[in-house]
Amino acid sequence: MSFQLLSPAFAHGQVIPTRLTGDGADLSPPLRWEGAPAQTRQFALICDDPDAPTPQPWVHWVLYRIPPTCHELPEGCSQNAAWTKSLGVRQGRNSWPSGKTVGYRGPAPPRGHGVHHYYFRLYALDQELDLAEGLSSAQLLQHMQGHILATAELVGTYSR
Repeated sequence: MSFQLLSPAFAHGQVIPTRLTGDGADLSPPLRWEGAPAQTRQFALICDDPDAPTPQPWVHWVLYRIPPTCHELPEGCSQNAAWTKSLGVRQGRNSWPSGKTVGYRGPAPPRGHGVHHYYFRLYALDQELDLAEGLSSAQLLQHMQGHILATAELVGTYSR
């Protein structure tokens, strides 16, 4: 079985429901995965939008230190401090310059900019990374370099 990332809220290549976007309740989506390598010691997740009119993809969510025993993220877990604390999960910085800059911020592309693609990438890592809260996606990727066993990807779309 290959390493797969799935969501009960939307299928690969399909529209992300409004409740999971900046136009709705801005809840982090429910995700689940299967087929991770047996040597996985930790997971990390990055969600970004390469269609954003910015030099780098717009980062929506950075989540790391996900234990290897965890195989799903419940809807809204980004806003649930008790859930993240109970698992020792850390959240990183998104691309918003103000407001909620750590944790999930859902799709909110510029109006009339067309369909944007949101890449949720889950990384299976071969070691535990003891990293502080608030890393950027670039910082996390740097720490993960040489430790990625496999990557699973789920793409959702959204437009305004």
